[in-house]
Amino acid sequence: MNIFGLIGRYVVLMGKVFSKPEKWRVYRRRIVAEMESLGFNSIGIVALVSVFMGAVLMLQMCINFESPFIPRELMGYATRETMILEFSSTVVALILAGRVGSSIASEIGTMRITEQIDALEIMGVNSASYLILPKVIATVVFFPLLAILSIIVGLVGGYAVTVITGIVIPDVYLTGLKMYFKLFSIVYALIKMVVYAFIITSVSGFYGYYAKGNSLEVGRASTKAVVVSSVLILMFDLIITQISYL
Repeated sequence: MNIFGLIGRYVVLMGKVFSKPEKWRVYRRRIVAEMESLGFNSIGIVALVSVFMGAVLMLQMCINFESPFIPRELMGYATRETMILEFSSTVVALILAGRVGSSIASEIGTMRITEQIDALEIMGVNSASYLILPKVIATVVFFPLLAILSIIVGLVGGYAVTVITGIVIPDVYLTGLKMYFKLFSIVYALIKMVVYAFIITSVSGFYGYYAKGNSLEVGRASTKAVVVSSVLILMFDLIITQISYL
């Protein structure tokens, strides 16, 4: 199918997803369950990756900017800005695209090939909204919290490197963290994470919803969902950055 056909099917599906739910009470329960499944259960991997990202960033800054003309406080400043502006939003989103995106596509794709979605439609349930909308809301709400967690843990990882290696005096690192702080940087990171959350969930739901065939096709749908989500994340990273810093 050509790109325009895919976009058309995606837009039509999103129209069904965001149509008025039949019973909000049922959706509220599903949203809470999806927050636990897609958000809370991702805390571990996000924290683990972030602490090492912060540590490696700090080491790289110190190694590559070893000069008497560069204040050591800038190592902490550069680590903070890199974590906030890119790593804790874009890189974390790429990781979540693999974990969360493949999970969503597999779950919905399995329901499609086992005809559970057809059963929902026969019962008069808007299957697209029932299956995908709670996931979209849950990730849009929870993923920005994961971004904040990633920032904090990443900066702690950078601090741990200063304590363990002594490459920079810890107090100097902390001074760098406080330099030229702009609240807009945090807002910018959270805006990106909201957009990425929608991309990951909607694209994965799309490929899972239209999966057909056997279990092998579900695997292919999951792979496509991760690849397309990752490409769109990088594309929108460029677009949002360009718009935000005009």
